Amino acid sequence: MDLEADIIEFRVPTENNKTLFIWDIQTTFTEAYIYESLWCVYSAFGPLYLLKVCPNASVAAPGFYALVKFYSAAQASKAQRTTDKQRLFQEVPLKVRLSTKQNPSFLSASQSLSHAKCQDLANHYLGYNGWSTHIITVKDVSQCADAGWSLGGDSQEELLKYGCVVKLTLPQHGVTCHGVGVAEETVDRDKGPEEKLWMRGKLMKWAKDKAVVAAFEKLLLIVLGNGKVAVECSIDREEILPDEDVEGVIRINDITWSAPAAAAGEEEDLPWNSSMELSH
Repeated sequence: MDLEADIIEFRVPTENNKTLFIWDIQTTFTEAYIYESLWCVYSAFGPLYLLKVCPNASVAAPGFYALVKFYSAAQASKAQRTTDKQRLFQEVPLKVRLSTKQNPSFLSASQSLSHAKCQDLANHYLGYNGWSTHIITVKDVSQCADAGWSLGGDSQEELLKYGCVVKLTLPQHGVTCHGVGVAEETVDRDKGPEEKLWMRGKLMKWAKDKAVVAAFEKLLLIVLGNGKVAVECSIDREEILPDEDVEGVIRINDITWSAPAAAAGEEEDLPWNSSMELSH
């Protein structure tokens, strides 16, 4: 039995050995049909981060090509070997290759997944009942001394900022970790209380979602060849306080002030690595 381990991270996959390039897709079917057909084929090998179907360049023959990005290098490799030179859903065999070159934009650290994609990945490997999150605290930190920059007294805008701490628990694996998230936005001081109340609700949700993402980012899923999953968790001892002390406490000075996490599907605008060797 093959027990080779595959490591899955809760990060946007950037490695070229996780991306498939598919071409020789004919114009027999619509782009939507091609997308659905490819999704059905390749999602059977494992969860997909993204799939894109694009028309060929105007200088090429009419048709389409596709890019498929897996979270797992092993699953991408198996999908390539299995589907290359197969017809799948059309009369002409497809060409399928692993990407072999990276664009400079991929040389930096990988980006965070969206909250929705973290949930999808966790549900796939851990099961819908295999994990849970608990909000420890949500705080208005707009006036916190360590909250970063503040608006001047003459400004017509008011800074609203919320922080959240959540606990992520994987009961079947005996793993618990925490995540911290912060969201901020400015509102016109002249706006009524209804708009400020609506914005505060949005910021609390954004902060909670970012905290959940931060907790998932601490996990490494170790997937064995027999399908079993082990979990490792990296803990920053300086960041997390004991549960009995963390209530009502958010260490604002340790938080990176980034915009709210992207909603599900926004990762599709990330640059794609479409350079690869076409040799057989």
